[in-house]
Amino acid sequence: MTSAIRDEAPAPEALRQMELFAGLPMEALTGVAAMARGRHLPRETRIFSQGDPGVRTHAVIAGGVRISQSGSDGAQIVVRFVGPGEMFGTVALFTDGRYPADAVTIAETFEASWSEADLRILMARYPQIAINMIRIIGTRLQEVQERVRELATQNAERRVAHAVLRLARQAGQAIGGGTAIAFPLRRKDMADIAGTTLHTASRILTGWTKQGLVASRNRRLIVLKPGDIQRIAEQANG
Repeated sequence: MTSAIRDEAPAPEALRQMELFAGLPMEALTGVAAMARGRHLPRETRIFSQGDPGVRTHAVIAGGVRISQSGSDGAQIVVRFVGPGEMFGTVALFTDGRYPADAVTIAETFEASWSEADLRILMARYPQIAINMIRIIGTRLQEVQERVRELATQNAERRVAHAVLRLARQAGQAIGGGTAIAFPLRRKDMADIAGTTLHTASRILTGWTKQGLVASRNRRLIVLKPGDIQRIAEQANG
C-alpha cells in the first residue's frame, strides 16, 4: 500500500475518460493536463471536509472516493461514490463556495484537480467543458431525485438492487463471469447508499450471494446476474 501522498502530473491521455472533458481534442487535453495537479493518495486519505472552502474541482483517474455528509448528531451518511472518470467537488464552484460533504479515498487513488480560477479559464477557452459541466450537474440532480423516490416508495431489497445496478453502470469492470465494482465497498457503505440499516443490507447481500447473484472478492462487489437483480429492482413491494 502507498504510504504517502505523491505528486504526479496527469498525462493528457488519462483525461480522455473524464466526463468533464468528453469531446475535447488531444490538443485541448494537453492544455487541460498542464493546468492540473495530480496526486497519488493512500486509502482513507481525506481530500476535503464538509464546510471547507471549495477552492478546487477534482477528478478520479484511478481508484475511488466516498462522498459523505455529517448530520447535526455527528452521524455520517454516504451520498455517493466517485469512480474513475468522474468529477467531484464541483458544487462548491456554483454555490456558497464551500464543500457540502467530505471526500475520502476508499482505495489507493490517483486524482487530478484544478483551481477555480484555472477551471473558469478552461471553460472560457473550451466551451465544451462548460456544456459537459451542465450535463454532469443535471445527471447528479436526476440521481438524487431517483434516490428520494426510491426511499419514499420502495422496500429495502429493491433499494439495494437499484444501488448495486447504479454502481455497476457507474464503475463496473467486466471480469470473467460478471461485472466488478472498480473500488472496494463496506457493507455499511451499501446500507447508507440504499437508505437502510447495516443489518438489513448484510442480510440481503448474503442472501444474494447464496443465490449466486453477487460475489465478493478482495472487498469488491461482483455482479454475477444483473438481470435477476434488475427484476428485484422492478418487482412490486412485498
